Amino acid sequence: MLQIEDLSLGYGQHCLVRGLHLRIRPGERWALLGLNGSGKTSLLHCLAGLMAPQRGQIHLQGQPLGQLRRARIARQLGLLLQQQNDSFPIGVREALLAGLHPHLGFWGWPSPAERRRAEDLLDLLELTELAERQSDSLSGGERQRLAIAQLLLQRPSLALLDEPDSQLDPCRRTCLTELLAQRFSQPGHACLMSLHDPNLAQRCCNRVLLLFGDGRWRAGRSEELLSQEHLEQVYGCRVSEYETDRGRLFLPGF
Repeated sequence: MLQIEDLSLGYGQHCLVRGLHLRIRPGERWALLGLNGSGKTSLLHCLAGLMAPQRGQIHLQGQPLGQLRRARIARQLGLLLQQQNDSFPIGVREALLAGLHPHLGFWGWPSPAERRRAEDLLDLLELTELAERQSDSLSGGERQRLAIAQLLLQRPSLALLDEPDSQLDPCRRTCLTELLAQRFSQPGHACLMSLHDPNLAQRCCNRVLLLFGDGRWRAGRSEELLSQEHLEQVYGCRVSEYETDRGRLFLPGF
């Protein structure tokens, strides 16, 4: 679905990612792990076509990303930003329907079926009681849930998710990240999500991309790379690994 060849990314003389080769295939759920400043957000923006790499090629569904029109990219690829900004006040329901924009013409209008899908998502994301509010009046966690609803309404086959659990309370962090992982594990779908919690990555993802912040990277299966040794290398601190009745548990600094 997404093919990355010899991609390098950085600022000035500082290299964040060097010579990245990666293929994201249907059914794969990738976790992107690394310290703050290691290049996770920059890489996601680059893969979405919002910034240019220093070198390398990106192909979306076999086509060079740079040659595709933004509307076509948006029908295939969805990007969940780390921070949600409201340029002007708009109702929550109207903001959600904006997720249909890639599928509507210039004068397009949501169909009754699409409006029903939007209402279902408001209910699923526990936003129905907020539907008449202005989006700029929402809390950070409420705004994040609205952004997730917009992404699901957009129906991309590939999702790039920058800290999808950002600003969510502990219960919703897990259930909504699992919801996204489940939606993008369906046939013909995949996702790459930036996370800070290796336990959540282990729970939701079957592949891992580690960024070390100095150009180095490692990619592979979750059961291989989510280990005490690799996590200590990535985060630069002691990490303890415990076996529990629900699987492995990683705790930093112990």
